[in-house]
Amino acid sequence: MPAEVYTPAIRRYGGLPELAYPFHDRVIHVTNCGRICLHRKKINLSTVFAGQALGIKEVEEGIWLVSFMEYDLGYIDLEEKNSAASRQPFWPKSVTYVSGTICYLCVRAGPN
Repeated sequence: MPAEVYTPAIRRYGGLPELAYPFHDRVIHVTNCGRICLHRKKINLSTVFAGQALGIKEVEEGIWLVSFMEYDLGYIDLEEKNSAASRQPFWPKSVTYVSGTICYLCVRAGPN
């Protein structure tokens, strides 16, 4: 039986280290409900990131890159409401509109 051979880990899990984003414009924290607030707009990401710090960087006028650790999650378009997805062929076809914002998440995340 698995319970007969199980032994607890010697090291205690201490969580993630303090995340720093030196090449990003801002560090923003995800709320408990999985949102970030950027320029008075609420953007749903995922409750998976609840309480975590994300790095955001404006790559073009109104286009923000969102990163977690060394992974780029996607882009947020605060200005336009049309197809900015054509810039990246691997973005998902579905687009989530939140408070007038288009949020392009990682292809693996799928629709909200």
